[in-house]
Amino acid sequence: MAQVDFISPLHKKTKRDYLGRVNEFPKAEAATLAKRFDRDYWDGDRKTGYGGMRYDGRWRVVAEAMAKHYRLSAASRVLDVGCGKGFLLYELTQVVPGITVCGVDISAYAVANAKEEVKPFLQVGHARELPFTNQSFDLVVSITTLHNLYCHDLDRALREMQRVARQKYLCVESYRNEEEKVNLLYWQLTCEMFCTPDEWQWWFNHTGYTGDYSFIYFE
Repeated sequence: MAQVDFISPLHKKTKRDYLGRVNEFPKAEAATLAKRFDRDYWDGDRKTGYGGMRYDGRWRVVAEAMAKHYRLSAASRVLDVGCGKGFLLYELTQVVPGITVCGVDISAYAVANAKEEVKPFLQVGHARELPFTNQSFDLVVSITTLHNLYCHDLDRALREMQRVARQKYLCVESYRNEEEKVNLLYWQLTCEMFCTPDEWQWWFNHTGYTGDYSFIYFE
């Protein structure tokens, strides 16, 4: 297990007005809409989600870094848990021609509106119960997804990631101080697990998760 940061460069490119986020629209209503994970979340107003998740190539650098770090090849099989519209998986197919990719997401809308090139390899499903045999992938990744689960589902999801792949990587939201905690509370719409890095480490130990990880902080 190691802390490996693939995501922070993308996360830090977004400028965030935390007070504006919490004051511009009723937060409870925004969260209720976002947690349906349908059009409002992916392609609706920024107040209720991404404000339009469209392919722009930004995940290419992440795919390149992952391919190098995990030594992926045309013979590799990669699963993305919480794949959204499949942009990372698409980039992996471009960086590593011939690679086999698969994605699972709770959102039927995201899968239906995924990037056409990888849409056939995506399916609707939940991280707590992955429909794959033991060690059937060379790498399983989950990016900004697992913090959206309640603790009982998080427990199962971490065990499932451990079960289905030889190598693992996940990225979740976290906080190191009170300022970052408040910023996270103000900005998030779907988060259920508000954990410090030490608490995340407890979850990893508790579930036997031995993969790599990184944290996103709202500084």
